[in-house]
Amino acid sequence: MGLSISRSRKEEIPSEPNVVPLCDVLLVLLIIFMVVTPLVQKGVDVKLPSALNTSSMPDSPDVVLAVKKDGTIYVNEDKVTMENLQNALEEAFLTVSEKKLYIRADQDIEYGKIVDLIDVMREAGIEIIGIITEKKTEKAL
Repeated sequence: MGLSISRSRKEEIPSEPNVVPLCDVLLVLLIIFMVVTPLVQKGVDVKLPSALNTSSMPDSPDVVLAVKKDGTIYVNEDKVTMENLQNALEEAFLTVSEKKLYIRADQDIEYGKIVDLIDVMREAGIEIIGIITEKKTEKAL
């Protein structure tokens, strides 16, 4: 007895992959990135003061000086001391054409410390100093 095996067209295995689960995973990843991206903070974590009249800062400034509440100083996220701040600023501005520095200082820092920092910045030859603040909302008035 001979046995013959034949397949009909209905029993064929589909040759196309199912992309619906792949699309679901991609959409979930897209939503995760859309939610997380605005929460990512650049630079050193400081509590900025708020002001009504603020101007827009460039998205990626060349040199940023950050000062935390405890007095820790950072130049472009590199920790420095007050003694070597001038050298660190001069090194940071070697490759920058415009000597523009942005300060991210904690709102609770003493005014005298900011004045001391500005003196060192002027000695380093910095021409323009900008202070980074948060936009004050109507509720904060």
